[in-house]
This record gives sequence, C-alpha cells and structure tokens, in this order.
Amino acid sequence: MSASGLAWPAALAVIVAVAPAPADAQAASPTRTILAIGAHAGDAELTTGLLLAKQHRLGDRTVILHLTLGEGGNPRLTPEAYGEQKRREAQAVASALGAEVLFAPYKDGQLPDDDAARRYVADVIRQVRPTHVLTHWGESIHKDHSATHRIVVDAVLLASLPGVVTEHPAWRGVRAVWYAENWEDPDGFKPFVYVGVAPEDSTRWREAVAKYEFVGGKISSFAYLDYYSALMTIRGAESRRGRAVSFDIDQIGKKRIIDSLP
Repeated sequence: MSASGLAWPAALAVIVAVAPAPADAQAASPTRTILAIGAHAGDAELTTGLLLAKQHRLGDRTVILHLTLGEGGNPRLTPEAYGEQKRREAQAVASALGAEVLFAPYKDGQLPDDDAARRYVADVIRQVRPTHVLTHWGESIHKDHSATHRIVVDAVLLASLPGVVTEHPAWRGVRAVWYAENWEDPDGFKPFVYVGVAPEDSTRWREAVAKYEFVGGKISSFAYLDYYSALMTIRGAESRRGRAVSFDIDQIGKKRIIDSLP
C-alpha cells in the first residue's frame, strides 16, 4: 500500500534546537506537524527548509530528522571532526528555521537499507506524530538518498500498524508523504505540489542554510544557495506565486475523481 495514501530498534536521540512559535500563533495548538527526513545533515533544510520556515511562521510544529551527518564530505577533516561540526551546524540551522532536530545513529555512505532502519524511523514517526512527512525522491545518484526514500516509505506504513511493536504506540495520522526536489535526485521527478512562500520565508531560509559551511562554497564547488534560490524563483513563476517550493508524490496518488465537469 502506498504511504502517501495512508492516513498514516534503538533509542531515539534527544530533540534539540526547539524554537518558540511566533507570538501570534502561541494561542492555539499547532494543527500540523511536519517531519522532514534527510539522508545527510543539510539535505532536508536545502530542499524543504522554505516550507518548514513558512509552516513555523503559521504556527505549525516542524521537525527535522538527519539519518546521517554527512560527515564524509570534507576532504580536509576526519569524518569524526567534520561530523561534530555538522552536528553543531545542523542545530544552528534548525533553530534558525524554528524546527526541532533529531539525529539517527547511522554513518555517511553506510545507511543500512534494512528492516532495523525502517523500524527506527517508524518509531521516530510514532514519537513525533507528524501529519506530513517530507523526504527524498526515489531516484538518485547518491545511494543514501534512494535508501532514505525506501526506508521512509516503508516506515510510514510500519508506524501505522499496531502489530509492529516499538517504544511508542502506533500512529496513523500521516496525511501525506511528499518527495522533495533535490539536484542529486532528478530522474523521474516531476513537480506535482507547489507551495507558495513569502519573502520573509525565503529570507529566513537563506540565512539559516548559510550556517552550513558547505553551503557557502568553502567545501564543495556546487553553488547550493544559488541553485535552490533559482529553483524557488522558477517554481514560483510556474505556479504564479512569485516564490515556491515543489514536491512530487507517489504515482498512485495522482488521480482526480469528479462526478461532473468542474
């Protein structure tokens, strides 16, 4: 069964970097909880951070789960040293976006595509109780990205099944699973859902992700900030929203049923 169609072992890391909701949203409880799951620290924020910034501004709860730190990406530092740096950066970025952040125990390039990883993520879903889950598209040039996609899709289902026993009770409240647009996950991705964002959301997002050293061009030659800023403008033009972020969904969800012509 497709995860996007559902109303859907290991100790969990402590949630940190909790930012207070805006003053005008504190009177009411959040109506949504958005869980963004990325393969490496930086993936979720670059691809979904615009939406996270917007939804936090609207009063929703936002949570980021990093399955690995992406600690192997700096040729000048050991994985241990760079991992600690990226953990600090991830906490700073989450705080700037108004999100909570969780860290899984897996290693960069070694994300296990197995049942244990699925049960781990399922228990995170049960702990966080999201209404919306955001993660990688399934086709990628990076094996951690494609593994994350498969893990998350299965984990949403496992989290909903009372017969699957983990530390937390079953959670069937996931309304949608959306797949983010990532330059490393291009094959077959087609924008299906467009979400318009305000200028203050894009400003907050740019200031937040710039806290990652690799985003500033000091580690990688890829112009991350330029690329995703341009993509925001392109998707904004396509959707007539000025600025927007786009997502794809499972093929089975791409149907519209009507009783008469609209």
